[in-house]
Amino acid sequence: MAKYRIIGNMTGNSMDAIDLVLTEFDGDKMRDICTYTKTYSQDMQQKIEHLRRLVYNKTSAEILSLSEFLPLHDEYIRQVADCINEMCALNNIDKSSINAIGFHGKTLDHNPPSKARLEGTKPYTLQIGSGKMLADLTQIPVVYDFRSAPLMAGFDGAPLVPPHNAHIAASEGDGFYYNGGNTSNFALIANGVAELGADAGPFNEYTDNYIRQHTDLAFDENGKIGAAGSLNTEFLQYLFNTGRQYYETPLPKSGDPAYYHKDEIFAYAEQQKIPFNNAVHTFEYFAAYIAIQALTLIEKSISLPSAFILFGGGWKNPLVRKSFDDLLHGKGFVLPEHQTAFAEFSRRFTQSPTVKQSAFGDYMEARLFADLARYKLENKAWEIPEIIKAEKTVVCGVTALPQANRSGYDDCINRAAKGWQDC
Repeated sequence: MAKYRIIGNMTGNSMDAIDLVLTEFDGDKMRDICTYTKTYSQDMQQKIEHLRRLVYNKTSAEILSLSEFLPLHDEYIRQVADCINEMCALNNIDKSSINAIGFHGKTLDHNPPSKARLEGTKPYTLQIGSGKMLADLTQIPVVYDFRSAPLMAGFDGAPLVPPHNAHIAASEGDGFYYNGGNTSNFALIANGVAELGADAGPFNEYTDNYIRQHTDLAFDENGKIGAAGSLNTEFLQYLFNTGRQYYETPLPKSGDPAYYHKDEIFAYAEQQKIPFNNAVHTFEYFAAYIAIQALTLIEKSISLPSAFILFGGGWKNPLVRKSFDDLLHGKGFVLPEHQTAFAEFSRRFTQSPTVKQSAFGDYMEARLFADLARYKLENKAWEIPEIIKAEKTVVCGVTALPQANRSGYDDCINRAAKGWQDC
């Protein structure tokens, strides 16, 4: 088998940082050589959030006509390139030894088939980020636009992580691999194969943004803010009701911050004069609650593994982690409408569930895109469970090679952005 050294990049929906990992692959065996993280400035976070609002439900042509778009796009790519160049310099990495950069880009809108079918709309997904520009600025080949091919083939294109979880299961074992990022998602790995993967719902989305709106902090470090508050069960019910259509959508499904009605929910908390600490506590409990509620939607015919392997920064919050553990073991507050489903879910385990942190967890999402780039370099289909079950194959990604004196970039927006069906 060929060996690869690939940089994986992730700048997620939480907009908190640029994460990089250089991973060496020898088949499915992997070893992280070095990592790098740079926190976004508050100014950059605000500009990206503003752009997210501007581009919502717009076509590629409409987005490209926005005066704000290209300057912010170019600033974003330069920041990613600077981080890659700095990581290589700090760790004495010879760039010629790197086969590729696996670059995710920034997701700003997402209307997957699972949602489009319910609403009678056309599916699309929007990631911005020119792989050609990044290749030129780093002088390393870039593999990018991973989500377009699955979506254009009729699948959600998210989450993409289940096959990577399956590769890691070779060393960490089968079970539920659960990501706690801006959105939570899980993969069920059995016999080293991804059997099911789906997004659950908001995880850090409410907590981080509410804290940023009311303080100078970026997040609830060690869960201190939430721990000083208490659960508001009426607010918990409101949170579920507001996103009910999404939360009750059958699996598999993929989520997006636009589904979570953040502004409406924050306005409600202010109108009801919910104390700040109580609001944060309830947001954090809701993150764990939705993570469990999504699991209750798994078909009864599917056997549930008892091992849970967690990754993603959100699980470092003690309140979220304890709430998840409690709900998983039949404890904690459950809304009346879910009590039967939660109890039935608990009875499906043949032994008491165990929960641990993944040894690969801190840079899982960045490494995912290195793994995806490896598959593209080998022209191999990414084993997304819903695509495999449909007996189809989809190779994810596009490759850009560095060029000198390139005039302009025509790939600032991914192929499956709104209106792709008319191209």
